[in-house]
Amino acid sequence: MCENHFVPRENQKAKLERTQKILSALKRVYPDAHCELNHASPLQLLVATILSAQCTDKRVNLVTAELFKKYRSAQDFAAAPLAEIEEAVKSTGFFRNKAKNIKACCIALVEKFGGEVPRTMDEMHALAGVGRKTANVVLGNAFGINVGVVVDTHVTRLSNRLGLAKGTDAVKLEQELMPLVPQNEWMLFSHWLIWHGRRRCDARKPDCVNCEIKNLCPQIGVNK
Repeated sequence: MCENHFVPRENQKAKLERTQKILSALKRVYPDAHCELNHASPLQLLVATILSAQCTDKRVNLVTAELFKKYRSAQDFAAAPLAEIEEAVKSTGFFRNKAKNIKACCIALVEKFGGEVPRTMDEMHALAGVGRKTANVVLGNAFGINVGVVVDTHVTRLSNRLGLAKGTDAVKLEQELMPLVPQNEWMLFSHWLIWHGRRRCDARKPDCVNCEIKNLCPQIGVNK
């Protein structure tokens, strides 16, 4: 049984103060929070993130363990037959579209960037299969460049449940969250929410009793 601690009506100043307390608590709980997609280069992270759409990180990591042995560069992916890439990523779901995007993306990397992953949002966003979320993941984790907040299903769900933002539109949610969090913590903020969502704040059965931030959470949408 979850229990409300306060009515989530607050001005921006109060929300900022509560957000800082949430950040401090999550930082203590998850000091080692990081991207759980296995990768050894920006290119590998880019490919893994494309594959992660509608797929678990665990499944992606199983697939990329073999994929990255076979394709070691953007040139390798660009030159590979599409059907071959499709077969290699089949178990991640939506494999035809993902394979097409990976190949097209890597062709662009070879033709426009010498096979290297670019370091700006505009350049990343122009690549096949790369939306703002994927670009933020790669820029933040591979290069330490905080352009925005990664908004995935966990961040969407928890930011709503915590009363920090409202709705499901990723672009709007990101714009609501960015002013609440110091820019140098935008990437970590996403990791903290993702880790908390996977380890404590389940969608259907959140462990509110043992939650480390229960006193800061209005538990919006939680069945009492």
